[in-house]
Amino acid sequence: MRSLYVRYFLFLLVTLSCSVSGFAKKIQVCHDCSIISIKQAIQQAEEGDTIVVKQGTYYENEILIDKSLTLLSEDASVDGQDKGEIFIVKADDVTIDGFTIVNVGTSYIKDFAAIRIRESKNFAVRNNIIRNLFFGIYLEKSKDGIVENNKIYGKAKNEFNSGNGIQLWYSNNVIIKSNYVEKVRDGIYLEFSNYCQIEDNVSQYNVRYGLHFMFSNHDVVKNCKYIHNGAGVAIMFSKYMTMTDNLFEDNWGSAAYGVLLKEVNDTEINYNTFKGNTTAINIEGSNRVTYLHNDFIGNGWAINSNGANYHNIVNYNNFSNNSFDLVYRGPLNHNNFDSNYWSGYTGYDLNKDGIGDVPYRPIKLFSYIVNKTPESIILLRSLFIDIIDFSEKVSPIFTPDNLVDNTPITKYIKHDKDR
Repeated sequence: MRSLYVRYFLFLLVTLSCSVSGFAKKIQVCHDCSIISIKQAIQQAEEGDTIVVKQGTYYENEILIDKSLTLLSEDASVDGQDKGEIFIVKADDVTIDGFTIVNVGTSYIKDFAAIRIRESKNFAVRNNIIRNLFFGIYLEKSKDGIVENNKIYGKAKNEFNSGNGIQLWYSNNVIIKSNYVEKVRDGIYLEFSNYCQIEDNVSQYNVRYGLHFMFSNHDVVKNCKYIHNGAGVAIMFSKYMTMTDNLFEDNWGSAAYGVLLKEVNDTEINYNTFKGNTTAINIEGSNRVTYLHNDFIGNGWAINSNGANYHNIVNYNNFSNNSFDLVYRGPLNHNNFDSNYWSGYTGYDLNKDGIGDVPYRPIKLFSYIVNKTPESIILLRSLFIDIIDFSEKVSPIFTPDNLVDNTPITKYIKHDKDR
C-alpha cells in the first residue's frame, strides 16, 4: 500500500511540473497588436515566455529584461534615437535573436551599448545587426553564454570617440562565434575574461585592434580573419592562450602588427597565416610560447623580438618573401629557431633529405639600421646592403652567435590540414 502512495505522489509531481511548463506563452508585438512596444511586452511577460516582435521600427531605449525570456525578431528594427543603451539584460536564460539595432547613444562617462548583458548566465545573443553604435554587445560579469552570427557596422575614425564591437569584462566561458565586426575601436575586446572560445569571426577595418586581450587566460582563437586593422590581435598580460588556423592580412601602418604579444606566457600560436602585414608578430617580454606551422608571407617584418623573450620555440614555419624574417634585440638567445623554411636560404642539400647541410642565420644586419634610421629602407635591395648582411653572417657582432636554424628545411612546408 505504501508503494502505491509513493507512485501516486510521483505521478502528481510529474503532472504538476508539466502543467507549470505549459504556462509558458508567446506574446506578439506589432503596431496593430494590443501590445505595441517591447517594454510593454516584457512587463506583461512571465518567466520562460517568448516575445515575438513583428516587422517594423520600434523607437525604444533602456529596454530592461529582468526575467528569463526569449526575444525573437521577425524583421524588427529597434531605434534608440541616440538616447542611451537599448537592451539591458539583468536575468539568466535570456535570448535576443534577429533584431536590427541602430542609433545607440554616445557618452564619455557611460559606455552605452546596443545590448548589455549584466551579471547573467546562459544567455544567447544571435543573428542581430547593429549600426551606428558606441559599444555593440557588452558583457559584464556574465558567464556561460554565446554571442553568435551578429553583424556590427561602426563608423569609427579614431579610438578616442568610439567604443568596441563586442566587449567582455570579467566574463568567463563565453562562445563568440561567426560574428562580423568592422570600423569600431577594437573589434572584440576581452578583459579579465577566461576560458572563452573565439571562432569563425571576421574583424576588419577597425581603428585599433581586431581582437584585444587584457589579463585573460585559457582563451582559444580559431579560424578567424583579422584584415586591415590598426593591428590584428593584441594579447597583453595573459597566459595559456591558443591561436590556430587564423588569417592576419594587410594590418599595415607605422605601428601595425598581425599579432602583438606583451607579457604573454605559456601560449600556442600554430597553423596561422600572416600575409602582407607591416610586422607579422611583435613580441615583448613573452616566454614559453610556441610558434609552429605558421606561414609568414610578404610581410615587412615576420617576427620582431624586442628582448626579454625566453624559451620560445619557432619550428616548422614558412618564411617566404618577407623584407626581414627576424629582428632580435638582446645579446643572448634562449629560443629555438630550428627546422623552418626560409626563402632566403642559399645553402645546399647534398643527401637530398630536405634539410639544408649548412645552418642558416635568419637575421639581417640591415634590419637594425632600418630600426634606427627608417629612411634607410630605400637601400634595401642595394649591393652595399647585401655585403654588410653577408659580413654579419660570417662573423656575428650585433646578433647572438647561437641564433641560427641548425636544420633549415629546403622546400616549402606543407602543413597537415587533417591533424
